Amino acid sequence: MAEKTAPYLRMKSHGAQDLGNIEVAPEVLEIIASIAATDIEGVASMRGNFASGVVERLGKKVHGKGIKTELSEEGLAIDVYCVIDYGVSIPKTALKIQEQVRQTLENMTSLQTQEVNVHITGVHFESQAAE
Repeated sequence: MAEKTAPYLRMKSHGAQDLGNIEVAPEVLEIIASIAATDIEGVASMRGNFASGVVERLGKKVHGKGIKTELSEEGLAIDVYCVIDYGVSIPKTALKIQEQVRQTLENMTSLQTQEVNVHITGVHFESQAAE
């Protein structure tokens, strides 16, 4: 029985010589976008699922969580699911996330994104124990 794999994004190499195709796994795009989003001031964390939460509790960092990629005829769509810190401006932070994710993906992969949708899934409050 053949193993089902995720479709790769195919690009032609640019330059004077045609050296072949470049294939990028969707997981790579998710990792790049997740790291770019967490670099924004005001982003507390990325939303994960139960499995990623268990893995992180065991000490392994999950870099691609909170990102969903979708490739269609219109282009590449990225959905970012994150938790922000209390007190930051949601519209300004969301705009920074969109700009940072789009710019980072373009710089690292030369892929143009059709849209970057930001979903705020929660607000992180400072813990009482820190005081």
